[in-house]
Amino acid sequence: MISYGFILTSLIVILIPGTGVIYTVSIGIMGSKRDSIAAAIGCTVGIVPHLIASIIGLSAIFHMSALVFQTIKIVGVVYLLYLGWGMIKNKDGLVINEDSKEKSTLKIIVKAILINLLNPKLTLFFFSFLPQFILNMEHGYIYQMIILSIVFMGLTLIVFILYGILANYFKSLIVTSPKLTLRIQQLFGLVFIGLAIKLVLSDDY
Repeated sequence: MISYGFILTSLIVILIPGTGVIYTVSIGIMGSKRDSIAAAIGCTVGIVPHLIASIIGLSAIFHMSALVFQTIKIVGVVYLLYLGWGMIKNKDGLVINEDSKEKSTLKIIVKAILINLLNPKLTLFFFSFLPQFILNMEHGYIYQMIILSIVFMGLTLIVFILYGILANYFKSLIVTSPKLTLRIQQLFGLVFIGLAIKLVLSDDY
């Protein structure tokens, strides 16, 4: 059940820059290592409701209507293209403002939770992703889903903490190099556009 394939696929999914990664990295740049760890914890906790929903099957409603799925898919593609093009077009680079640093660890965690909690696409993702690694669909289904979810959360927490700590470590380099911040921003933009293209080419419905 916990195969190398599952771990590798999970790591690839987690490593792809998303709202949670961007938030954690930004906190790592603007705040302290402790702040970045708090953000990583919050983003990880934020996926718990989606994992629970996928385990008990609430996201099945998305699979009951091709129209609903296609609507979500189209909105997702447009949003990703909007984010990607905006990052590539903007020539200012990443804006780092020390005055906007979060002062409260609890506030950072709550905001990080909301970032993932308010993303309904995560439920659909987990509902489609986790069952691929179930060994027996008839016996122990819920147990296996719970184990897979716990491992996925653990990997998410580790990767996000590393993202935040690395961002904090390279803070001085990033702040003092406008050209580097611009390249990082454009790279994020290309990643978003790549995800949009991948979503368009997917065979779902």
